[in-house]
Amino acid sequence: MNLFVFGMGYSSRAIARALAQDTAWIGGTSRTTEKYAALRAEGIEPFIFDGAEPGAGIDAALETTTHLILSIAPGEAGDPALALYRDTLRKAPKLEWIGYLSTVGVYGNHDGAWVDETSECRPVSKRSIQRDKAERAWLDFGSTVGVPTGIFRLSGIYGPGRNAFENFRKGRARRIDKPGQVFNRIHVEDIGQAVAEAARRCVGGIFNVTDDEPCPPQDVVAFAAELLGVEPPPLIAFEDADLSPMGRSFYGENKRVSNAKIKNVLNVDLAFPTYREALTALRPQN
Repeated sequence: MNLFVFGMGYSSRAIARALAQDTAWIGGTSRTTEKYAALRAEGIEPFIFDGAEPGAGIDAALETTTHLILSIAPGEAGDPALALYRDTLRKAPKLEWIGYLSTVGVYGNHDGAWVDETSECRPVSKRSIQRDKAERAWLDFGSTVGVPTGIFRLSGIYGPGRNAFENFRKGRARRIDKPGQVFNRIHVEDIGQAVAEAARRCVGGIFNVTDDEPCPPQDVVAFAAELLGVEPPPLIAFEDADLSPMGRSFYGENKRVSNAKIKNVLNVDLAFPTYREALTALRPQN
């Protein structure tokens, strides 16, 4: 397997780690050279790609790529990798599989009801509308070139360096109460294992990559406080919370996301099925 990733960030690096034993070579893009040393330390050959123009060496890398992962947010013009490398990828002689990292935000609001991969997508926010369009563009492209294409709809991502304990450390932990509101989340290492399994088997289709237990966000903060041995922050009514427009938009999308498909089709056994197992493992030791 020769793996190339557009957007070698938090989630895609976890996927690269999960596939390390299966790959002869891994390459990935960054917007700047600042991450080059860290990527090379993980066995990843870095390339510059800012989404606005082609990056040096990427065309040649795609000539030998067997597995491609897209992890760059789309813009007004759609997915930048597809816009700039469509012709190169159409002719890529060894391409066997495409994976696109999306978001459960494409489902929009379902008033707390359960959704699965067959549920209607009715995105509300601009970023989710763009993701929905990018999903369809990659599925269409994969169908055109005859390459299995997996769409991975990720819930709220957390893990080392990005979790409730970090919010406590930075003084940003809050418990915002909006009755009936729930969110799913997913540990970054479980993203890695789910997408890696699809890549190994060249499985296409749409998959929700999410945990077992959608729950109110304030419950996660309270559990983290318990593990830290501190008092949880006071509850703040949603109406009184000073949220950014993006933060407020998250609360406008209420749904429970099913992960049955990754279990039944990809045979994924989540390492962190709920926030409780994950936060217990992530708890600071000092």
